[in-house]
Amino acid sequence: MYYLVYGSFYAISLLPLRILYFFSDFIFFLIYYVIGYRKKIVFSNLLQAFPEKTEQERKKIAKKFYRNFTDTFIETIKMISASESYILKRVQGNWEVINRYYDSGRSIQLLLGHNFNWEWANVTTAKNLKYLFLGVYMPLNSKIIDRLMYKLRAKNGTKLLPATKMQEAMLPYRDLQYVLALVADQNPGRPAHAWWFNFFGKPVPFVKGPEKGAKAKNTIVIFAFIHKLGRGHYEMVFFVAEENPAALPEKELTGRYVRYLENVIREYPEMWLWSHRRWKYEWKPEYGKIIE
Repeated sequence: MYYLVYGSFYAISLLPLRILYFFSDFIFFLIYYVIGYRKKIVFSNLLQAFPEKTEQERKKIAKKFYRNFTDTFIETIKMISASESYILKRVQGNWEVINRYYDSGRSIQLLLGHNFNWEWANVTTAKNLKYLFLGVYMPLNSKIIDRLMYKLRAKNGTKLLPATKMQEAMLPYRDLQYVLALVADQNPGRPAHAWWFNFFGKPVPFVKGPEKGAKAKNTIVIFAFIHKLGRGHYEMVFFVAEENPAALPEKELTGRYVRYLENVIREYPEMWLWSHRRWKYEWKPEYGKIIE
């Protein structure tokens, strides 16, 4: 079954990207106007984040989000047959922000959100860095799609670490110099054991792992987001958050990331995954203090 699915997607991926975008337009029409895929969640999230905007303004953001969502799906399919150079020329970035630390011998932790197109960002970042590039991923329920996505994400040299076995997966690399990329706006499995921050005006749990890992090894922390320059063209933007995280008070680094993420989303709202249920947990007093 895997080879049947892979072969079908491979055949589709051979089409020029300009043709594939017609498929993206059709899928957008289907999931937005006909199926209404997660529209209730998307509009609820947008209302939470932007209560000051009009309904029409939020609707405009939603439509742009769905177009980016379907474009990302199509662009991911294109990766199956696309050459390395084809993708590399479509994603630019200020890679020097990361590479300048290579001669120091120190490792780097890279934090970003669910920002389109993270699949192209993964493969291009791996090729533009001097570092060994480690990417943490969440295994998918479908074994066939999970196998396909693993193949695509690892094709340009990224070493993939399953989030479900993070500590074990890190063992072969713990004494090496690396960049560890984490999508750090995931909902924690146990909200009672998370840190709670106000995020767009509502308490939200954030995982402790990224900060604790950075402080334990005093790893340089860099924040990132992806800017869409045009259809099929992206820019990676990296920002040095902290060179000495071990010296920071507890929760300071996570707080910086929360504020950074919110600012990026406010500037480029159509680029974030609004179908992700980021506000699904309700804070309880026993969870501890809410951090502003």
